[in-house]
Amino acid sequence: MQGIIELTAGSPYLVETVRIIWTQWGDEHNFNFYQDMIWQSCTPDTTLPKFYIYLKEGSIAGTCALLRYDFISRQDLSPWLACLYVVPGERVKGIGLALQDHVVREAKRKGYERVFLGTELEGYYEKSNWKRIGLGYLYTGQAVKIYEKA
Repeated sequence: MQGIIELTAGSPYLVETVRIIWTQWGDEHNFNFYQDMIWQSCTPDTTLPKFYIYLKEGSIAGTCALLRYDFISRQDLSPWLACLYVVPGERVKGIGLALQDHVVREAKRKGYERVFLGTELEGYYEKSNWKRIGLGYLYTGQAVKIYEKA
């Protein structure tokens, strides 16, 4: 199987997805936070957050999420593309772009006109037509660039 799927309760990829996302953005103190957030997103009546994975030959090649809010000071903006990650051996193969496009389509399907993201990366999101709209701040005080896509 290859393609993007939404994580649901009972998914055989649930535990591995939690581990991947926590490894990329978590620390030794917050595994339960990531696990609970992702597991709670899998209930059928939850609109947001939603987590998606890109499967390639039965393995997770990438992850992303559509969140109400990210850990950014700009709580007036919603929803957010977050947790975009492509495993190193699968990079530069269009998986990141496919996940971005999927989240934008899902947001539109859910009634949102725009999607936002915060990043420290330079030049990556501009390649896929995200528009930089300013700065926001993480809960740690670190500045991040904010982008939007209609």
